[in-house]
Amino acid sequence: MGALIFYIAIYFIGFYGAYLLNQVVGRALIRNRRIAGLVLVLTVSMVHAYKIISSPPPHDHDDGAGYALGLYVIMPVAIIVIGVLYLMWQEGNDKDIS
Repeated sequence: MGALIFYIAIYFIGFYGAYLLNQVVGRALIRNRRIAGLVLVLTVSMVHAYKIISSPPPHDHDDGAGYALGLYVIMPVAIIVIGVLYLMWQEGNDKDIS
């Protein structure tokens, strides 16, 4: 649960960072803020996965790196990607109806 909240926070940092960048520049430099948020999430997840793989597991855990990758990186990122794709799909349907 903590990893999901962490990656959601990273997504919103990328989303609103793109918005602020567009406001500072004065034009639409980054057209799709949702994709900008996903790019930041994927970048942080790759660094997080590298950290999990390259460091030894704690002494009291018998779980391997694959379990940690699945629970703390792959699952939260997959949930965020599915949510963003759903919102983009809904936004596309709303434009078609109007």
